[in-house]
Amino acid sequence: MTPGAQDREYGIEEENPTTDESHDLLYSVEDVSPWYLCIGLGLQQYLTVFGATLTVPLLLVPKFCMAEDYLSISQLISTVFFVSGICTLLQTTIGSRLPIIQSTSFSFVAPAIAILSLPRWCCPYTDVDRCGLNETDIPTVGSEEHRSMWQARITEIQGAITISALFEVVIGFSGLIGFLLRFIGPLAVVPTVSLIGLSLFKSAANQASDYWWIAVMTMFLIALFSQYLRDLPFPIPIYKKGQGWGISRFAPLKLFPVLLGICLSWLVCYILTVTNALTSDPEEWGYRAKTDSRIFVLDSAPWFRFPYPGQCGTPTISTAGVFAMLAGVLSSMVESVGDYYARARLSGAPPPPDHALNRGIGFEGIGCVLAGVWGSGNGTTSHSENIGAIGITKVGSRRVMQVAGITMLLLGCLGKFGALFVTIPTPVVGGMFMITFGMVASVGLSNLQFVDLNSSRNLFILGFSIFFGLSLPDWISKHPAAIQTGSEAADQILTVLCGTGMFVGGFFGCLMDNTIPGTDEERGILKWRQMTHTDSEQTSGGKTANITTYDLPLVQKFLSGWNWTSYLPFCPTFRGIRGCCGCCRCWGRRSKLELNEEEDTGHVNEIDVLKSTEQETTQL
Repeated sequence: MTPGAQDREYGIEEENPTTDESHDLLYSVEDVSPWYLCIGLGLQQYLTVFGATLTVPLLLVPKFCMAEDYLSISQLISTVFFVSGICTLLQTTIGSRLPIIQSTSFSFVAPAIAILSLPRWCCPYTDVDRCGLNETDIPTVGSEEHRSMWQARITEIQGAITISALFEVVIGFSGLIGFLLRFIGPLAVVPTVSLIGLSLFKSAANQASDYWWIAVMTMFLIALFSQYLRDLPFPIPIYKKGQGWGISRFAPLKLFPVLLGICLSWLVCYILTVTNALTSDPEEWGYRAKTDSRIFVLDSAPWFRFPYPGQCGTPTISTAGVFAMLAGVLSSMVESVGDYYARARLSGAPPPPDHALNRGIGFEGIGCVLAGVWGSGNGTTSHSENIGAIGITKVGSRRVMQVAGITMLLLGCLGKFGALFVTIPTPVVGGMFMITFGMVASVGLSNLQFVDLNSSRNLFILGFSIFFGLSLPDWISKHPAAIQTGSEAADQILTVLCGTGMFVGGFFGCLMDNTIPGTDEERGILKWRQMTHTDSEQTSGGKTANITTYDLPLVQKFLSGWNWTSYLPFCPTFRGIRGCCGCCRCWGRRSKLELNEEEDTGHVNEIDVLKSTEQETTQL
């Protein structure tokens, strides 16, 4: 344990904190909290992503033509959580090793809808006339014919995700992401990350608007616990070996503000439901605040079910589907790179080096392949919601995210328990999103500290990239058929790319930052690279984390002893391809400290040779 960890076990800050108050972390990326806190904090992270993870499959259910087959819907939801748990464990253990939860992404929703909107995938349950079928020809919901119908649609999405994800695997493990980052600075990262939060305001507002009173109460409780009462201590009896029983202070509001806010709001909704204070008419305002409005999922879910690969059948592959889904993969990659920097910043870790970024993107590709093989109907990527949760709870421990991954894995098998959380009212989830999405946007904007904001050049790039990143996707959503190139695949790719605010803002921010004249100091490149290249320890709220945070577990000592691993872009020993030409060093960033060490080693070797020669001359 690091100094002061004994107090942090009980949610208490150190009496003499360091002067760096920027993060004020309770647990940094390398810290391990007690097991009982790990379980609670991991469950909180699970609940943070639960709403968005549940929203994606429910959003795609009509396109999958699953109609009211609630048992199959619950199985699809269980598969989504099961695969998300596997991908989270892979990412936090071997991938980027940052506190990241891998789960569904809205980046894959648009291409999936575009693919399933083709005439061949017309759903007779939602559009009988366009499908050219009579009502008597429509299969009974839940029958084998109906299952074959929606399984064929899922296998089409499976094939598109699996093949397009292989591109992400190659981009990551080849180190091409590291090469592309040579052109990415703060003015590219700021719009990319901030637009993640800003572009989601409609989703949060729509869910909160189902019953604003409950949503406002949820926001109030989370703000009250995380900001105003975060240091409120609760005395608890504890037993310490050799000291006997005593009284210690416990600050639960600091550790579990989101979880406590959700549970209290959920409890209020339950009371209003059993007392019939809320309407029972699904068409009236306030119905979605009832805790039994989605009780059908709990009734239809089995107690135990193990999701297995190929459960929906063999994936089918189409060129249009692969190209359309490739746009979603590209958008998620841009989003993830920004997420890595934001998570490292909030969790007290150094900015991720190239090899960590390469492995992170590579394992995100592997995660999407697994999602395609399992048949979750969606790909996986880093979840931006957890950035806000880390910022609020001040807990950026990798172990907590691993516990969250295990929780998702287990709940993916325990159908009844997983379906229980479906009863969380929509306004409660909307209120939570209002807080967390705002934190995501502010984390992105925090990177402006490296940029000269007195420069009209920088203000122009920043304003245009963010404003255009909001405007173009909004126009595309209102005119989905506006892009007509003559190629259906090209139309789908351009429509998805232009409809993704993170991609639009990041692309134009990067383009203008690299083409409009400006000094490195003005652009913030000097400070940015200095942070990216630092090898020294970074202190955050009394906790320390250094570049070894990104070393691979168990095998690092072997990798450090082999010279050939320095040529693998995903290994922690990677130092770039050297010896052929100077431009090859762009594949791996090497810090000034490393270069100085090499020069010093060279000088030492020369001195040793001279001393050895003098000794031989003396002996002769």
